[in-house]
Amino acid sequence: MTGADAGRGAGIRLRDAEFADLDAIMALETATFPTDAWSRDMMAAELASPHTAYLVVESGEEVVAYAGLSAPAGAEQADIQTIAVDGTHRRLGIGTVLVEQLLGAARARGAAEVFLEVRADNPGAEALYVRHGFARIAVRPRYYQPDGVDAIVMRKVFADG
Repeated sequence: MTGADAGRGAGIRLRDAEFADLDAIMALETATFPTDAWSRDMMAAELASPHTAYLVVESGEEVVAYAGLSAPAGAEQADIQTIAVDGTHRRLGIGTVLVEQLLGAARARGAAEVFLEVRADNPGAEALYVRHGFARIAVRPRYYQPDGVDAIVMRKVFADG
């Protein structure tokens, strides 16, 4: 996954996240999810875990997107944990590249299906996931707090899985 071009923007590069990216990831996390951002400790644990795969997208030297997957090797299920793209870099195909890379990582780790939750008030993200073969399987009422927004639970089953 390291070093690939991401999206249609010039100078956009995808690479594996490193612990040194934590400050930049947290800046995006709090800007993208102001009311329900993960804590710094939670994100640090995600980056350090052998069961996760995290990516960042850089524009020049700036981290403009990140995404994470929880997928223990050999497990049949994986979870897309988070995807965030800076507002100035949306609609460039970065989200698509991140979803594709996370799905590839899930398959490489042996997953037969991938789950995620998306805010019900984010139809753009839901549409992105539908384009990649995810389907709604449940709703978790008032899951996102303190906003009280429902979570749409989605699943993608790999055709050969």
